[in-house]
Amino acid sequence: MTGRAYYSKELQEFLTDDNSRIVGELTNNHQFALEEQQRNAWIQQIEILKNELHSFDSGHIMFEYSIPRMGKRVDVILIYAGIVFVIEFKVFAKEYLHADIDQCLDYSLDLKNFQEGSHNIQLVPILVSTEALNFNNSFEQFKDGIFTPLRANKNNLGDIIKKISEQFKADVIDAVKWENSLYKPTPTIIEAAQALYQGHDVKEISRSDSGAINLVKTAQAINNIIEKSKKEKEKSICFVTGVPGAGKTLAGLNLANERHRFGDEEEHAVFLSGNGPLVEVLQEALARNNIENSTEKITKGDALQKAKAFIQNIHHFRDDAISVDTPPIEKVVVFDEAQRAWNNDKTTSFMKIKKGIADFDMSEPEFLISVMDRHSDWSVIICLIGGGQEINTGEAGLPEWFSAIRNLYPHWNVYVSNQITDIEYTQNQNLDKLFTGMKYHSVPDLHLSTSIRSFRSEHVSDFVKALLDCDKIKAKELLSELKGKYPIVLTRNFEKAKQWLKDNARGNERYGITASAKAHRLRPYGIYVESDIDAPQWFLNSKDDVRSSYYLEYVATEFHIQGLELDWTCVAWDGNFRYENDEWSYNQFSGTKWQKIRSDEKMTYLKNTYRVLLTRARQGVIIFVPEGDTEDETRNPEFYDGTYNYLKEIGIEEI
Repeated sequence: MTGRAYYSKELQEFLTDDNSRIVGELTNNHQFALEEQQRNAWIQQIEILKNELHSFDSGHIMFEYSIPRMGKRVDVILIYAGIVFVIEFKVFAKEYLHADIDQCLDYSLDLKNFQEGSHNIQLVPILVSTEALNFNNSFEQFKDGIFTPLRANKNNLGDIIKKISEQFKADVIDAVKWENSLYKPTPTIIEAAQALYQGHDVKEISRSDSGAINLVKTAQAINNIIEKSKKEKEKSICFVTGVPGAGKTLAGLNLANERHRFGDEEEHAVFLSGNGPLVEVLQEALARNNIENSTEKITKGDALQKAKAFIQNIHHFRDDAISVDTPPIEKVVVFDEAQRAWNNDKTTSFMKIKKGIADFDMSEPEFLISVMDRHSDWSVIICLIGGGQEINTGEAGLPEWFSAIRNLYPHWNVYVSNQITDIEYTQNQNLDKLFTGMKYHSVPDLHLSTSIRSFRSEHVSDFVKALLDCDKIKAKELLSELKGKYPIVLTRNFEKAKQWLKDNARGNERYGITASAKAHRLRPYGIYVESDIDAPQWFLNSKDDVRSSYYLEYVATEFHIQGLELDWTCVAWDGNFRYENDEWSYNQFSGTKWQKIRSDEKMTYLKNTYRVLLTRARQGVIIFVPEGDTEDETRNPEFYDGTYNYLKEIGIEEI
C-alpha cells in the first residue's frame, strides 16, 4: 500500500474498475481480520458511488483514508472541482444521527488543522445515511473553509456534490500532492496513548516541522541511554524537562510502549504517574479503545487489566515494592510528573498514618530509586519533569531527586539537559551546586522547550508565564502574536462564558469549566470546586452524558486536569489569587473570611495552580472574573476588579 488510503485512483479509473478488484485491493490493505460486515459495507459504497458519480468527468477518489491522530479512517475522500469532500457512509441507516455528523466533521477538522495540503482549501463533510429521507441542506461555511456538515442518502449524493461544486468554484487540486502532503498532528494525550497502544508510530501522530520539538530525537536520546546502560550494566536516571504542553508525557508513553516487551530480552517497561485522574482516564480510554477495536470479544475487566500493565499509579507501584525486598519485574520505568513526587516529611507521614509503617524514613524519590537499585545488573529511570507544576503540599520538585542521588546513589549515571536554568525547575538553586557529587552527563535533547499542546500557537505557555510573572510588556507582545491564532478572551458574565465555549467548539471538540481547588467563593455562580468529578466520565463521555465536561455542570480543578487537556476551557478566577498594587496577592478562604497566605511554598503552589489552569486549552480559553457583590464581604468587588483590570490592561479582549 502506498499513500494514506487503501485505494486511491482517478475517478474515471474507479468508475471502470471491476467491483471485485476494488474490494480485493481494499481487503489486501486492511490490516486487521476482515469482518463480513465491513466487506458488505465496501460493496454497498462502491455501488452507490459508481451510480451517483457516473456522469462526473474528472476527480480523484480514495477509500479508507487514514487519520492517524484519531486512529481512524475516513470511508471516502473525493477531490472534485477544487474541493475535498469528506464522505462518511452509514450503510442501511435510516436517520442522520448527531454522533455520525460530528464524526464526519471531526475528520474534516483534523485534515484542516493538521494536513498541510488542506490548510487553504474548502472541505465539505458529508454524512451518507443510505436509507434516510432527503434533507434540505443549507450550504454554509465556517471561516476556515470547512462547510457545516451535509446530509445525503444513496439517491442524492451526486446531486449535492454537483451543486456545491457549481456554487463554490475553486482552483484545481493536485490529488497526489494533496494525499502526500505533510501531516503534522498534535494529538491529545488520550488520543496519543490510544494510537500508540494500537501500534501507531510516534512519527505518525506527532508534528515533524522545524518549529515544533522533534519528539523522535528525544526518544532516540533516551533509547541510547537505555542501550548503553544495558550493554555496560549500569544504572541510569534521566530527566526529561519541558514547558507545559511540550510533549513530555507523549515522549514517556511512546518509550514505555516501545519497550513494553513482556518476556522479550528480559526487558519490561512501565509508565508510572502519581497523577490519579490522568492514570484513571488513560486506563479507561485504552480499555474502551481496546474493546472497540478488538476483533475478538473482550470483557471490560480484561481490557482494563491489560491497560493497567502498561500504565500504573506510582503509589500502587510503591506499595507493591514495600511489601517485598526483591527487584521489580520492570527494568525501565517512566515516572510522569516526577516533580510532584513527595518529599521526606509527606512520604514518612503518609506511611505512618495510612500504612502503619512506623520506621519509614525516605522521600518518594529516594525510595523509588532504591527500588530500581535492587536490580543486580542494570536499570533505567526516566523522570518527566514539568517546570512550575508543583501544586500541592509536599511535592518535592527536581532538587529532591538530585539530593537523593547525591547522598545515597552516587553510582547512578545522571542524564539531564543543561537548559533547565529557570526558577520553575531549580527553585533558585545554582545548577553547579545541584549537580555536585553526581555522575552528571549533559544531553540537550532531554529538554523540550516548545509547547505543542496548542497547535494554534506555540507561545501560549510563554504568555501565561509572562502574565503570572507580572511582566506586562512581554505579556502584551506575546498576546499580540496569539491574536487570530489562539483566542484568549475575558468576561464577567458566567453564562456568556459557557455560551462562548459552545459557540466555538465544533464536532466533538471538548470543552469544560476549570477552577482552582481553593476557589471557594465561586459557589454563588454554581461552581462547586468541593464537588469531586469522576475524571474518566468527565474527560471521555459524550455530549449526551450529564457527567461529561460538555454539560458544564461539574468543574475540574488543577488536580483533575493537570497532564490532560481540553480543546476549549473556561478558567473561573476567584479572589484567592488577585492582582493588587502591581503584584499578585495570595489568599485562602477559611471559615467565613479570606486570609493572606504567608508561606513561600504555598504561594508557589497557588501561582502554579493558575499556570496549570491557563495552559489546559488546545484551541482557546475564556477567563471568567466575577464582578463580586457589594453586599457580600467575602466577594467584595475589590477582590476581583484588580485582576480584571490587569487582564484588560495587557490586552485580553472582553466579550
